[in-house]
Amino acid sequence: MRKQIAAANWKMNLTLEQGEKLLDDIIAKPHELAEHQQAVFAVPFPYLTMAQQKIASKQNVYIAAQNCSNKKSGAYTGETSLEMLQSLGISVVVIGHSERREYFNENNQLLAEKVNICLEYNATPIFCCGEALNIREAGTQNAYVEKQLEESLFHLSAEQLQKVVIAYEPIWAIGTGKTASSGQAQEMHAHLRSMLAGKYGNDVANNITILYGGSVKGSNAKELFSQPDVDGGLVGGASLNADEFVTIINSLK
Repeated sequence: MRKQIAAANWKMNLTLEQGEKLLDDIIAKPHELAEHQQAVFAVPFPYLTMAQQKIASKQNVYIAAQNCSNKKSGAYTGETSLEMLQSLGISVVVIGHSERREYFNENNQLLAEKVNICLEYNATPIFCCGEALNIREAGTQNAYVEKQLEESLFHLSAEQLQKVVIAYEPIWAIGTGKTASSGQAQEMHAHLRSMLAGKYGNDVANNITILYGGSVKGSNAKELFSQPDVDGGLVGGASLNADEFVTIINSLK
């Protein structure tokens, strides 16, 4: 069975003390991860070491960086390299979140470079793709997301691609309280998987974890995750609440 993942994206939230308490609260609540399930916490850079220490004894729980540099090292003030992350024991990195694309002008070519460097350092990229409201309303979302995958992932070999997690984000459903219906989520996830199958074959496509990233909450997670091509969620606001996120973890199939 494909890996089923509940990934928390804290974004630029919480003090160190608040982050410690949140992790403590989540760890203390009853939840169990099967062998094919994972919980991932993408925390702000200053909290990576703290978070790693909190989950050190936990099975199938990982700490992720929210971003990385496309450069190995050098005069890039304010950037964080894969080598730095690797030295902290970080093996998962969120790449190309819609906020990075929108606010920091990250394009598909840059994200291809970030994916490459993650794989070079044996880190798992959670590669984000998705469309804004105007694209959805124009009915061109499939072509838009196809281009994101083609330009950032389709240079990879089949072996490399199977080390990537894809997160589909309907940008119009992030932080707005709107959520794509489970049917809309399944439709796009199925389309993404069919794209992967067209390029790499069914065996590879069926081995790729595709997460849904649009206002996942405790109240809708089970229905969303029950869809055949939805393999968990990349969770924003609800991941800042221990009860909500534990409910989401327990909704994995």
